[in-house]
Formats: sequence, C-alpha cells, structure tokens
Amino acid sequence: MIFYLDEELSEAENKDELDNDISKIYLISFAELRDMLDNLGIYYEGDLDKQRIEFSRIEAQQDFIAGSIAVPKLVDVIGKRYRILFFVRKKDILIADDDDITARMIRNIRKERTMPLRSVAQFIYCFLAQLMKQESILLENYEDTLLGMEDEIMTEKVRDFQGRLLPLRKELLTMRNYYDQIAAMGEELKQNENGFFAGGQLKYFDIVSNRANRYKEKANYLLEYANQVREAYQARVDARQNSNMQFLTILTSIFFPLTLITGWYGMNFHDMPELENGYPYIIAVSILVVLICIFIFKKKKLF
Repeated sequence: MIFYLDEELSEAENKDELDNDISKIYLISFAELRDMLDNLGIYYEGDLDKQRIEFSRIEAQQDFIAGSIAVPKLVDVIGKRYRILFFVRKKDILIADDDDITARMIRNIRKERTMPLRSVAQFIYCFLAQLMKQESILLENYEDTLLGMEDEIMTEKVRDFQGRLLPLRKELLTMRNYYDQIAAMGEELKQNENGFFAGGQLKYFDIVSNRANRYKEKANYLLEYANQVREAYQARVDARQNSNMQFLTILTSIFFPLTLITGWYGMNFHDMPELENGYPYIIAVSILVVLICIFIFKKKKLF
C-alpha cells in the first residue's frame, strides 16, 4: 500500500503519472519487508524479525534512517505490543506493520489536520504524536486508580490491595521506559546526521522529545505516588497489628493474676484455706482483680 503525503495525490486515479520526486509512504507487512528493501535499494544488515522488536529506537545509516517502535497495547500494557519497523529517506518512508496500527494513524492524521503534510519530517512528527495521543487520559486513569486505592485505605475498605498495586506499578514502569525511548528517538532525529531534514523542520522532533519527557515525568510522579500509597497501606496494616497485640496484651494482663490464683488454689493441699467451704472468697478476690485491671487500663487509656 502506498500513501502520499498530500492526500489529494493519494486519491489520484492514475498514480503512474505522478512525479517520482513526490514523498511517498510504503506500508507493507513484515513478510514483504525484505523484498521491498531490495526493490528500493535499501541495504540493511540489521534484524528484520518482528518478534525481536522490544524497544523503540533510531539508528542513522549512510543513506537512510532505520528505526523500530514497540508500542504497549493499552489493554495489556505489560504483555502485548504493537511492533513496527520503518526506514526513512529524503523522499520516502517504508513502514512494516502487521497490526494495521499505522494505517489507522495515517487516517487519523489526515482527519485531524487542516493542512496537508508537506515533508517527511512533518509526517514523522505527526506519527509519533499519534502514538502519544491517548497518554494524558491513560496517565489520568492511573492517577484516579491510585486515588481510589488511597481512599480505600482511609476508609478501611481495602480489597486485594497488593494484587492490584503490583501490576499497576509494573505498567507504570513499562510506560515510563516507553516514553524515555520515544524521547531518545526525538533527540536522535534532531541530530539530523544524514542531513535529510531542513533546519526549520528539526523543531518538530524537539516537540516530540519534550512531550515524551513530560509524560515520563508524570509516570515517575505516579510511581512515587504508588510507593506512598503502599507505605500508607503498610502503616495501616502495622497499626492494626499493633492494636491487636495491645488487645492481646491486655487480655494476658487480666488473666495472668487469675491464672496465678487458680494455680495456687488448685493444688488442693489438706491445709489449704477455703478447701472445705468452697471458694467464695477466692471468687470475690478474682472479680476484684479483674475490676482493678480494667480500672488501671482505662486510666492509662489502653481501652
């Protein structure tokens, strides 16, 4: 599939008559990638295996710029990713994508822009911007989730806290690394080692880097906030455990003198007081001991 930066050219009926100097976007599958590289005269010695794409990165070659993008899927941030390989030259871009995400983003770019794209640099900027289009909403959802978990801690209505927090922290770590990689891509493109981009076009890559860095800082903030929420939960658990230990200590303090009295008068020696007449005096002493213990604990505000 071939797209032209100018949408009107993409819709032209006789594309064979179009000027070969017009910027084109070749969108293909990974199965077609090797043959397409040969047809375009792009000699790339790197790995073309889709499954090996784990990072988003850029590398400048002599006649082209090669890059890969591993985009976390919003429905499964930790596990699944969209994987894309692309090759940029002065007048064309080759993109390998099996997931149809590139075609959807190109349609979105054209729908949202009021002016047609005029350069490869503009397309790369719009493409990377589309990749980060939903990030504000995504990070706000993470923040709302953490706020809800903090409210649960305060109201003591916590449910499966660790089981929910640990995956959330892993997702935030994954997104932070992804933003860091996109920012690095913007910086690498801004270096313009091949001289493909005019000086005025480098501002687009600066915008991409700044935006990705802002999202990375937001992800860092949320990770710190997640740690604070975890500490608050642990403090609440420790307070509950201390309360339980205090309660058990009070019970032990009350029953210890009773146990001593019971042990003493339970030996049943022949000359033991109250042995013949029952234990009304001992029962009264035991009740008095309990009342004194309760009075002391209340005075110390242990109840």
